[in-house]
Amino acid sequence: MAHDRMDRMNKVKAWRLRRGPKDEPADDDAASAGKPPVEAVSVPVPPPPPDDRGRTLRLAGWLAAVTLAGVVAAGTIWASGSPTEAGLREEAGLVGKQELLIGVKDDSPGVSWWNPETGRYEGFDIDIAYMVAAELGFSPRQVRFLAIETEDRGKMQAMDREGGFVTVDLVVATYSVTADRTGEVYMSEPYLQTEQTVVTRSDHEKVSSLGDLAGEKVCTLAESTSADQLKQAGAADVGKKNRISECVDGVLAGEYHAVTTDAAILAGFVAKHSNELRAHDVGLAAAERWGIATGRNRALCTLVNLALYRSYADPEDRRWEKAFDDYLAPLQQAEGMARIQQVAVAEQPSIDEPDVRRWPWERDVS
Repeated sequence: MAHDRMDRMNKVKAWRLRRGPKDEPADDDAASAGKPPVEAVSVPVPPPPPDDRGRTLRLAGWLAAVTLAGVVAAGTIWASGSPTEAGLREEAGLVGKQELLIGVKDDSPGVSWWNPETGRYEGFDIDIAYMVAAELGFSPRQVRFLAIETEDRGKMQAMDREGGFVTVDLVVATYSVTADRTGEVYMSEPYLQTEQTVVTRSDHEKVSSLGDLAGEKVCTLAESTSADQLKQAGAADVGKKNRISECVDGVLAGEYHAVTTDAAILAGFVAKHSNELRAHDVGLAAAERWGIATGRNRALCTLVNLALYRSYADPEDRRWEKAFDDYLAPLQQAEGMARIQQVAVAEQPSIDEPDVRRWPWERDVS
């Protein structure tokens, strides 16, 4: 019996040792006996997760460095590439400019002439000039037209109302693009294509070629492409004038047998004097392509080409077509011109997009 009691006591002690002091109920007997409490077995606790803020900061720094490198690389490529439109405006002297001076003809009906009744310049060239000026950032009120004569176009010298000469920014004055002229001034891509014609009095016999004018007195514009062709054809007496209206007046007065220059220029006179004048298609294959001169301002020439390109490439831009329909198309139906020769091609000449960089938010019609 004593043996069983001792065995139970030993089992209880062993059980208490396994539970530890936190699970063991108070034992006054053990405490009074001076027995030390059993220490709890320590359970390993996993370390706290590392702080993510440092890793986030390192990642943000790496992304910033990569972004900065990309911006620097893009900026380097941008700076070393083609000019920007804003840069061209500054180089051309347009920034802060309040008035655009344009040299135009003042005596060519349908193309460019001063209308004394309205006190304004009117015609196809005038509307084209307004169109280009708008693309350059100038309103119609900021455009000032000045009359320019043929021989002064390359010098960019027009005349104001007081008779003084003024250097103009642009020349939009029936100015055919040639290799010789582009060597003297910057000229835009063509904005109109026409061809040479001959105009005589209505009673003159038919003229089929410039050679038919051999031995006759013929008038044309000085410094024009027609003068050289007349000389090669053997015209006996070539009169050169600075104003085409003077040549036409000479034909009407019997001073000259004929006048020759671009069909788009002479068509307005034929329409105005339909009972007295007639046109002759002389069959010249070479086309006359009119461009806009910018003097020695290369940046301005590029901007003019950009304006013409936008007009050509944008199907919603009908300003060129409206100018043609308003002024040149009616001349094709005039007596003395109809069914004889085409005044001009009724489509804007094609033009390649100038090499000008634009930001994505800038106007783009390509």
